[in-house]
Amino acid sequence: MEKVLLLISFLLVGITAFESKALELPSIFGNSMVMQQKTECPIWGKASSGEDIEITSSWGEKTIAKAKANGKWEAKLKTPEAGGPYKLTIKGKDSVITFENVLVGEVWVCSGQSNMEMPLMGWPPRDTIKNSAKEIKNANYSEIRLFTVAKGVSAEPREGCKGFWTECNPETAKNFSATAYFFGKEIHKELEIPVGLINTSWGGTPAESWTSPKYLSKVEGFSDFVANIDKLSLQEDEYNKWLGSHPVIESTNEDERGGKGVSFNDTICSFPDFDDSSWKEMTLPTLWESVELGVFDGVVWFRKAMNIPESWIGKDLMLELGPIDDIDITFFNGERVGGYEGMGFWTVERKYKIPSKLVKKGKNVIAVRVVDLQGGGGIYGEKAQMKIYPTKGKDVEPLNLSGLWKYLPVAQYREGDFYVFGVEENDFYTTKPAFKGIDQYTPTVLYNAMIAPIVPYGIKGTIYYQGESNVGRHEQYKHLFPAMIESWRAAWGLGKFPFYFVQIAPYMYDDPEDPVSAKLREAQMETMLSVPNTGMAVTMDIGEVDNIHPPNKQEVGKRLSLWALTKDYGKEDIVYSGPIFKEMVKKGSRITLYFDHIGSGLVAKGDTLTGFQVAGDDKVFVDAEAYINGNTVVVYSKEAYDPIAVRYAFTNGSEASLFNREGLPASSFRTDDWEE
Repeated sequence: MEKVLLLISFLLVGITAFESKALELPSIFGNSMVMQQKTECPIWGKASSGEDIEITSSWGEKTIAKAKANGKWEAKLKTPEAGGPYKLTIKGKDSVITFENVLVGEVWVCSGQSNMEMPLMGWPPRDTIKNSAKEIKNANYSEIRLFTVAKGVSAEPREGCKGFWTECNPETAKNFSATAYFFGKEIHKELEIPVGLINTSWGGTPAESWTSPKYLSKVEGFSDFVANIDKLSLQEDEYNKWLGSHPVIESTNEDERGGKGVSFNDTICSFPDFDDSSWKEMTLPTLWESVELGVFDGVVWFRKAMNIPESWIGKDLMLELGPIDDIDITFFNGERVGGYEGMGFWTVERKYKIPSKLVKKGKNVIAVRVVDLQGGGGIYGEKAQMKIYPTKGKDVEPLNLSGLWKYLPVAQYREGDFYVFGVEENDFYTTKPAFKGIDQYTPTVLYNAMIAPIVPYGIKGTIYYQGESNVGRHEQYKHLFPAMIESWRAAWGLGKFPFYFVQIAPYMYDDPEDPVSAKLREAQMETMLSVPNTGMAVTMDIGEVDNIHPPNKQEVGKRLSLWALTKDYGKEDIVYSGPIFKEMVKKGSRITLYFDHIGSGLVAKGDTLTGFQVAGDDKVFVDAEAYINGNTVVVYSKEAYDPIAVRYAFTNGSEASLFNREGLPASSFRTDDWEE
């Protein structure tokens, strides 16, 4: 259902800091939430200056707070052992807020890029979750509660975010992070207590976006950016005020977030006689972030007029546009001829049949409404993919449609809502403040908008799945990733709380000769070995080398849970890691490798070890033979009689062959530190 609201003095509740003097709490508190058990949970909000706030719980604890001069208040409330449901009441001078159906249990923050964001329903047709339909059908766990932080970017830390707690059921779980869900389910089933999962993730994002300015400034390559972030913040404020002067359409479900069924009063853009003479031009194909439009998520119309050859009049035609990121509705002479109105189709080449009755003599007009919700947007691909031609007839030369198209942005998408510029009175180019813009790739902005607003909510720890967007910068990641972890721990003030993450899976990146993913995995391994209370789930056996979004998220969630169950919940009989390389011993032409976390013993997948290489002083690696000898692996090669270094699975697409008997794979590794 379409909802149009005018913003008055700020960009919706949760997008900016609290403004009202009435009693308020951020959205991380709400009905059906889970509070961390057996701790002093922070509760905070805003009220009138000096106002006394009383917090009482149905488990018998209460506390008080007083609002400071700026209206902010904070208190800590003791929580019991896991249980519930309970009621929590916050009472001010003139108002009372009551939260119902509150549980006490274990709370985990779940963050990262697309492999954490990827929902239980997947992103069909290409990016799917294993047994998705069955998993969704069975996702009935009333004591698992889900909270998704709305996507947002900010040059300064925010005090609030958009989001709400829900009970886990098939309807709510299908759009929730699959990795987080499977992790939470394992914890819940093993401990038989409530679990709260806070999903704050965004596909394609690098680690620097999730790192606070203070800690990012310590990482080489980012100090200059952090030093100038105040200027960016001022520009952002000016732009937000301008954006907030436009009507807003709130999207309440996945379809509306994709623009399906939402009217922007823009249908006239498809009419063949519509006057688009004032529109700007864009050369297609391209991602619009690379041209004048720049950083922009939202709704953009494209139009192109052409003269059809007379011999084609009265014939069915085929219109090809190549891939469109993300969503499109395509018109020919004012009539809809096709479209993909769901997420997950950004790589699908658009091919639409045009019925003969629409093909007329003289000028014909193609109009495409494109909706982009994140990352790259627009009609992209190759020039040869954009064409139109008769469906019948041999050796007919297609008309190439690449080149200049007219375009008009009619609405901008921000944090779940559309800010509407309109068509006739569109002011996007006439009054928009000069602002380069920030997006999810900008350093610190996701920490500010998607981490800071949930701090210091009571949590047990964090699970994290990210790294793909930092591939190619492995040396920097060795310092960046630990800095990010440290920044989160410092913000929460809970000490070195558990931080478990997923090692990126094998994937064929652009240059098969440069093992960029193996080097990033190595950086992740170094983080686990050097940063206290971290753990890594290895996925060397459950990736897909031609798909960066592997479908087996069940095993990912389970492997993360093994770390938590062992390290945090006393399940000491669990083997929680695959073999981790410890040291090598050279004897003659053979090298013996020793490992930690061998479990009940080492095994080879398919009875044969593969993926091992050795090199001598010449630093040229050659394939090696390898076999298991007790709790060690022996490696040798007839082509290297005096080997001094070993590598295992150290290519982009290498898959695991070495496991422990518990079925957990060894990580890729190398014994050398040679530069390529």
